[in-house]
Amino acid sequence: MMLLEWRHPARTSAVKASTRWLANFGLVFSASIIARLTVPIGLTAVAIYSNKHNLGLFSHLELPNFLVIILSLLVLDILIYWQHRLFHQVPILWRLHRVHHADAHVDTTTGLRFHPIEIVLSILLKLSAIIVLGVPAIAVLIFEITLNGLALFNHANIRLPSVIEKPLRLVLVTQMLHRIHHSQYAKETNSNYGFSVIWWDKLFGSYNDVASKSDDALKIGLIEYPDPKQNASLWALLSMPFRQK
Repeated sequence: MMLLEWRHPARTSAVKASTRWLANFGLVFSASIIARLTVPIGLTAVAIYSNKHNLGLFSHLELPNFLVIILSLLVLDILIYWQHRLFHQVPILWRLHRVHHADAHVDTTTGLRFHPIEIVLSILLKLSAIIVLGVPAIAVLIFEITLNGLALFNHANIRLPSVIEKPLRLVLVTQMLHRIHHSQYAKETNSNYGFSVIWWDKLFGSYNDVASKSDDALKIGLIEYPDPKQNASLWALLSMPFRQK
């Protein structure tokens, strides 16, 4: 995705890529360390343990394996949709999630730019769901690979040809749809919460396929952070939830 951005960028960033990437990848590194120290056990390991000891709902239902995997993927997907939506609507959670939205430019690295505390909370939520449902390890692996892969895909600073983008957005969240979610306009920011498919947004009334401005002119980021360089350091991102602005 980064190679595609380099060859065919959709938009131009007001901050040098090297500066943004240093902060964004620094946040990824910090989040990985903190998450590992806070929740030392992995999601797949929990799934294996739960299945081995017959923990969770699916362990007590006589369902074909393929159906359990499909149901697990659907439940995890809708769980992340509502997690994302709550992080927008609950003020204390928004303080964490605004680290992601304060990026004045959206590219592949934005898909990795989350505060460590938000990462830890997301891991704990998924751990709980895996234990309660008895999600099989293969479903966890498929979901995590898909979650990360599509996050990089729909944050990428590219613009698909209309002949591809229009039919694709009937199923998946495309770059243009997700840039609407990163708009400075609150009504647009609070839409398109899905990270993969558009089903949940359509089902729960948060789908928005038309922005107030064209994709080229759409203002990205948060109004309270008008200076693009204001969030161009790792320390600024780590401390943002604890500052008023």
